Amino acid sequence: MDILVGKNISKVYGGQKGVTSTQALNGLDIKIRTGEFVGVMGPSGSGKTTLLNLLSGIDVPTTGSVSLDDRDIYTMSSEELALFRRRRMGFVFQEFNLLDSLTLRENIMLPLVLDKRNNEEMEEVVTEVIKNFGIEEAADKYPYAVSGGQQQRAAVARAIINNPAIVFADEPTGNLDSKSSKAVMNSFEMMNMEQKVTVLMVTHDAFAASFCKRIVFIKDGAVYMEIVKKGDRKAFFENILDCLAVLGGERSDL
Repeated sequence: MDILVGKNISKVYGGQKGVTSTQALNGLDIKIRTGEFVGVMGPSGSGKTTLLNLLSGIDVPTTGSVSLDDRDIYTMSSEELALFRRRRMGFVFQEFNLLDSLTLRENIMLPLVLDKRNNEEMEEVVTEVIKNFGIEEAADKYPYAVSGGQQQRAAVARAIINNPAIVFADEPTGNLDSKSSKAVMNSFEMMNMEQKVTVLMVTHDAFAASFCKRIVFIKDGAVYMEIVKKGDRKAFFENILDCLAVLGGERSDL
């Protein structure tokens, strides 16, 4: 079953008052099935983050449609979309976006507070997710007192606390060292494999991408190719590197 469908998505920036227009996406189609872990990769400027922003309702396409859970998100009012995004989508960004005035536990609990859940239910759910993500020892500390990897795992935990239909992740390991990156990607893999959370992740990092089940490569605003994991993660990692080489561009730009 397809949980997310984007059809003929185009995005043009500028083009008014003498400003040169830029075509960020050009008639792109994409489908994400329930329970998939999909990565989006491509050269700098290929439209990766633009695509994620359009699929998640952060931005509006110039043409095309996006449906999530069989609902066209661009036919909703701003109030409906805000509520739908809060309840049906989770978000993880390169910047951890945690509130410094709250502990990790309180940050994770925040979506439940906004939904006015009862205290007993919130404590039970948050305690379980903290254990699953291996951050018990850091749970009652403030973000500035823990490592980047612990902060990002807390951000991932917060993203799934409301049981969203899909989690969108934009360069989630971009600010992390290799050890922390692996811990965060293990968290993504765990929630996808064990909790069946659907994930769409934009990344330039082949190591992070190797945790995905499928990679969509985009170039010049359109889908260039796709690959599906068939063997182990090491073999998939090598396959990703080969595809990036075919795609062109410097490794540091990918």
